Amino acid sequence: MKFTDQFRFVRQNMKKNKTRLFMTVLATAMGCTFLIVLASVGFGLQKSIVDQMVVDRMVTAIDIYGIESENEVDRVIGAKNIEYLRSVDHVKAVTYRNYVQQPLNPTVDGAAASSNGTVNVDFDAETKAGFGLSSGRLPQKPDEVVIGFNIRETREGASEGEGNKPKADTPPAKEWLGKVMSLQVRQLAEDGTEQTATIPVTIVGISEKPSREWETDTFVYIGNEILTRIESFTQTQWGAMLLPADKDNPDSANGNQPLGLQDPRQYNSVQAIADGANHVKGIAEEIREKGYYSHSIANELKQVNLVFLIMKIGLGFVGTIAVLIASIGIFNTMTMAVTERAQDIGIMKAIGAHPSTIRRIFLLESSMIGLLGAIIGTAVAYVISIAVNIGLPLVIEGFMEERVPEDFIFSLIPPYLAAIAFLISLGVALLSGSRPAKRATRIDVLRALRRDI
Repeated sequence: MKFTDQFRFVRQNMKKNKTRLFMTVLATAMGCTFLIVLASVGFGLQKSIVDQMVVDRMVTAIDIYGIESENEVDRVIGAKNIEYLRSVDHVKAVTYRNYVQQPLNPTVDGAAASSNGTVNVDFDAETKAGFGLSSGRLPQKPDEVVIGFNIRETREGASEGEGNKPKADTPPAKEWLGKVMSLQVRQLAEDGTEQTATIPVTIVGISEKPSREWETDTFVYIGNEILTRIESFTQTQWGAMLLPADKDNPDSANGNQPLGLQDPRQYNSVQAIADGANHVKGIAEEIREKGYYSHSIANELKQVNLVFLIMKIGLGFVGTIAVLIASIGIFNTMTMAVTERAQDIGIMKAIGAHPSTIRRIFLLESSMIGLLGAIIGTAVAYVISIAVNIGLPLVIEGFMEERVPEDFIFSLIPPYLAAIAFLISLGVALLSGSRPAKRATRIDVLRALRRDI
């Protein structure tokens, strides 16, 4: 008996009992839907919570403090070290933040900014690392800068009983977007007189608001091109002012002048940004072997991922129970099918059908029930998942007056979850039909034929 004939025979028999077949497939589909939807909650929460943490720079960043060396000079991070760190596999960016070593007194339209300093960053690296902005964009031209979120704020004094809080009439920093800021650079001439130069820059971005309410960001972030202009004027690294060369200045007499442009450059607040939290440990181990002192908090995600793994396994187990309950309906359907088709089984045996062929026919029918239930159940699960992701934020916002983040996902169905549900449904269906199929092979030919004579 060819497989096509077996399939045609099964299809004809399934058509004879459409109502019973429909109820059995419906029960299987409901169990499959329950399994997928429950497990999808675990996947969705992990996607929204853990993945959000993974892409956070705080997690993917490796702080590098220096290099192991007996020589104090060699312990600091230099240009060659930056190049090496950028060459390490899975490092997408290496950033640094160095302060300009003098106040630049930034002003916009004659109004002084409440800036605590100017910071030099590599904007190309910061673009890859994910520099947080609340407004605007990162610089694309040499004369463009980013300013801190709180740069226009003036603070209430603690003596007034308000603590260190911004005044109510503080204008937002984003009003300065597109405006020109003037930076004043100073340096001492050989005769001891102070010289100044004004560097006009354009504000194109505002940093994101600090996550902690007591923190403030009042810095001016400049790129390497502006730093070069500052250093060209001061002839010192990071724009440091020279010390007066006189007998009354012990630092000058001892030669403790700032580093010149010809001296090796030193970098502070260096971070190696990994392209994923799963690569942080490997990168840290590799650079640690080279003598770099580093630290990262990415390993703490292991515990979080373990919790979600246990959660997904638990939800999947509960969903599997629903599929097992549906298997009772498959078992009853197949048992009744064997009883109703006793004459057909007797005829197949009489014409020489092998018991394995008879068993295969009933297993094929039970597997078709399982696959139909899995297909319908998976389709319904996807619909429910989409509806939950769209509707639940609206419900929370409407009844609880809480706003859900736009990229938050409550339910996520990865392809392999649907594949696992298919395999579970098919396996349960085959197990449910195996005993009735085995019983079909034991039917006596004469008794089966004699019953209808």
